Amino acid sequence: MTVSSVQAPSTATEGQEAPFAPGPVEELLRLIIKAGRAHQLYLPNNPIYKGAIDTLRTGFAGLWAQVDEISLAFSETGIYWYDHVVLSEPTKSADSLSWLFFKDGVRELTLMKGFEEKEIIALLGILQRARKATPDEDDLLTMLWEADFVFARYRFQDLGMDSAAPVTDSSPKDDVTREQIESATHSAVVETQASGIVNLSDFDATLYFLDDAEIEYLQGEIAREYAEDLRSRVTSTLLDIFERQNTTPERAEILGILDSTLVTLLATGHFRGVAHLLREVQVTTQRATDLLPEHKQALVDLPTRLSAPESLAQLLQSLDDAAELPPQSELMELFDQLRPKALGPVFSWLTRMQNSRVRPLLEAAAERLASLNTSELVRLIAAPEREIALEAIRRAGALKTPAAVQSLSKVLAGPDVELRQMVVHALTEIGSPSALQALERAVEDADRDIRISAVRAFTARTYRLVLPRIEAAVKGKAIREADLTEKMAFFEAFGSLAGEAGVEYLDSVLNGKGFLGRREDSELRACAAIALGRISTPNAAASLRKASSAEKDVVVRNAVNRALRGATT
Repeated sequence: MTVSSVQAPSTATEGQEAPFAPGPVEELLRLIIKAGRAHQLYLPNNPIYKGAIDTLRTGFAGLWAQVDEISLAFSETGIYWYDHVVLSEPTKSADSLSWLFFKDGVRELTLMKGFEEKEIIALLGILQRARKATPDEDDLLTMLWEADFVFARYRFQDLGMDSAAPVTDSSPKDDVTREQIESATHSAVVETQASGIVNLSDFDATLYFLDDAEIEYLQGEIAREYAEDLRSRVTSTLLDIFERQNTTPERAEILGILDSTLVTLLATGHFRGVAHLLREVQVTTQRATDLLPEHKQALVDLPTRLSAPESLAQLLQSLDDAAELPPQSELMELFDQLRPKALGPVFSWLTRMQNSRVRPLLEAAAERLASLNTSELVRLIAAPEREIALEAIRRAGALKTPAAVQSLSKVLAGPDVELRQMVVHALTEIGSPSALQALERAVEDADRDIRISAVRAFTARTYRLVLPRIEAAVKGKAIREADLTEKMAFFEAFGSLAGEAGVEYLDSVLNGKGFLGRREDSELRACAAIALGRISTPNAAASLRKASSAEKDVVVRNAVNRALRGATT
């Protein structure tokens, strides 16, 4: 059937004139289809996916310049806007957007301004699920209802009423009085007693009736039975059978069921059931006898499957987008089952997770995985994904991981300034001799902030092995062109690390005179005074007093007085 042979569905805009030509709406639908394919094929961090979503949002922006909402009507083979066919799809298939809505009863969809920013991703996910849904799963209409969109509304037709027979009036023709109903009820009770049917109340006062404690026990057992999770019980039963049945066909069949069960539990958001399954699988792997290598590998792969980047990314995306979340205890159980290979995706999602309830749990999972899997943490320091590398460097410093020093030193030699800055902080926090040795090259880094951070770290830890580099910088020409903060950092480090051996040079800077009686500039002399105050020996104090007696420069005089106060306290 072609669109031309199908009558356009009735809509709220029927008979009205379109506010503009249908071209932009046709283009928007093409962009929606293209974005749907990208949503199905790529992860959210893929450039193709991002490009498709950005282009779709731009398409919406052009329409909002003219209207505040767009109403689309669906027939079996086409989509209509006002009286215009804006999308023709003659084939009724799962890839047909019009048929996807029409077959589940959705006849009209209205999108309002703001939908493209807040809810378009959720709609694309619903369309993907609807295309793959089996007859036993929710239809598109149910998914739309569960999504509870704010910027979209829809009109549907109850398909169950389309072919239903008209309801006939089954009430009696004559009015029935209250007295007649009571009389009929009384007669029925008398007939029941005469028939000999046992009534439980007849035994209420006999010796054999249950006492209060027994009734309470039964009620408690019934409540416990209903409260127990049947899915977890089924999982445990399957694994028990797996342990007892050591025949190959039965075990292979159970492994297939467990695999599909894991997928189903993840898809339905039953995270406690997922955690229970993975936890019991570990026990079964250790306890089952006569395990074939392929069966053991299949059991091991079940927990690993959850930690795969693709699976974990989909899971975290659904949690981030979810309006309602399962209890935190379930999420904690789930994250506790993650394997070392999940550390990279978890690091990546820490920078993107918007859900305030999920983020702390993800932080805890990242800390646990990083502390238990040092080798994986060290490997991720050199990850090509910048956000993962940054997080790995930060975690290595926070955990004071000596094994990360070699990888950190390689990053310190790289071109990325932000990564190098993070490495300086990480090496400072680690603080081992090898970490400080690796940090020495940062004293000569091209970035000013990195140089200052490294020098202050050496000053705080009194790391004297770096003194030759510090002394070369203090006595070099480059320091004279640096700003005051950098000059101060280097001179304070020189004074702290050189001690009495540095007094002679610092005195020459503070009190010495060059050709034609010229002195060093005020900032450099003030820095030398602060460095002498750090040394705080008699010779250093004498040099400061010598400068204070006849110093006219206000900047130098203030620095000298401050250094003298520090030396005497």
